[in-house]
Amino acid sequence: MKELGLSQAKIREISHIKGEPKWMLDFRINAYKKFLELSNPTFGPELKIDFNKINYYKKVVDGIKDDWNKLPCEITDTFNKIGLIDAEKKYLDGVKAQYESEVIYHSMLEELEAKNVIFCDTDTALKKYPDLFKKYFNNLVKYDENKYTALNGAVWSGGTFIYIPPNTTIDRPLQSYFRINTKNMGQFERTIIVVDENSSLHYMEGCTAPTYTSDSLHAAVVEIYVMKNAKCRYTTIQNWSKDVYNLVTKRAIVEESGTMEWIDGNVGSGINMKYPSCILNGPFANGNCISIAVASVDQIQDAGAKMIHLAPYTTSSIISKSIALNGGNATYRGTVNISSKANNSKAFVKCDTMILDEKSKSDTIPKNINASSSSTIEHEATVSRISEEKLFYLMSRGITEEKAKELLIMGFIEKFKEELPMEYAVELNQLMKNYF
Repeated sequence: MKELGLSQAKIREISHIKGEPKWMLDFRINAYKKFLELSNPTFGPELKIDFNKINYYKKVVDGIKDDWNKLPCEITDTFNKIGLIDAEKKYLDGVKAQYESEVIYHSMLEELEAKNVIFCDTDTALKKYPDLFKKYFNNLVKYDENKYTALNGAVWSGGTFIYIPPNTTIDRPLQSYFRINTKNMGQFERTIIVVDENSSLHYMEGCTAPTYTSDSLHAAVVEIYVMKNAKCRYTTIQNWSKDVYNLVTKRAIVEESGTMEWIDGNVGSGINMKYPSCILNGPFANGNCISIAVASVDQIQDAGAKMIHLAPYTTSSIISKSIALNGGNATYRGTVNISSKANNSKAFVKCDTMILDEKSKSDTIPKNINASSSSTIEHEATVSRISEEKLFYLMSRGITEEKAKELLIMGFIEKFKEELPMEYAVELNQLMKNYF
């Protein structure tokens, strides 16, 4: 297979390697044609991606392993260094690891299988659960929405498929980890999560890549279905290297009395465009997003959230914390739309930004629409620097200036840290210390 560039022949070859049904090949070809038609987004940072220099598919091992010792040492060492193998033993009910284009490792506790929980990679779901897969695939995020949903539709590979049956509670999180390890690599996973009635799930996601001199591309699509009285929490800390474009579409639809929570951390990538969304489709549905975005030198974090209220008595909350330093650009871009049918609904948006020097930049770009006279949208926004008074107070207690700044910054994002599992909070602390 020719490594770089994309064509119909390449797409057909990927589909053939995967042994997919004809309908999926047809879907890929249609998505590819739409990708060629569509232009880059007209908002946000300028995207200068040479699509002819991207590697769209790379398989590193045959089959999915259930034992880390069955994988090449260099791969096992990579996931060991980031703490995934240790976390699997202590905190998780199941783990899935993707390396380049394919899932290479998967495990799940036997008690989850006894509960009829489905947790596998998306390629396996297509073959093993074809009817369930087809019901939810490309249903919430259409391939023709933008250039990168079309690209994902054309070359998607890997990702996570989860189905939680009715009246089922998962005691500990399920986790997936995504690794790009090759320069010019593109990763295009497709994730589908269905939490059926009266059930709950906490899903965690992590991602990393080493730094190269040429650009890589991550363009994922996530579709989440939260049924009546169900709850889903999706926690992610994105820590791609600065040569990665992270262009992701994440969307959930929430039915009656259901709850969707996005806990979204953005501390990596050179350009990040990500706006987790909730469509509040049933009465009393609730959507929440708590996020941080940290932009340092050569980084643009264009992130936020979208809450679409379609039913009465729905509620939403967006809390965004942005930090810009060393010439970085951290921008909040979000939407709240309360339709005329969403009577007696409430939305709250709070955007707080900390700019640490004269070279850095931050913008708040909200779009708030309320078509219901009985509903309310509350929006707050603040921009600040590190308080000289607080800095002086801490230094007068014998704390160094560097340590004092670190304490104030960590206090600024405390609301986000509170929502993280302990092991993720520790990881975030380490990542943040690399910036300051």
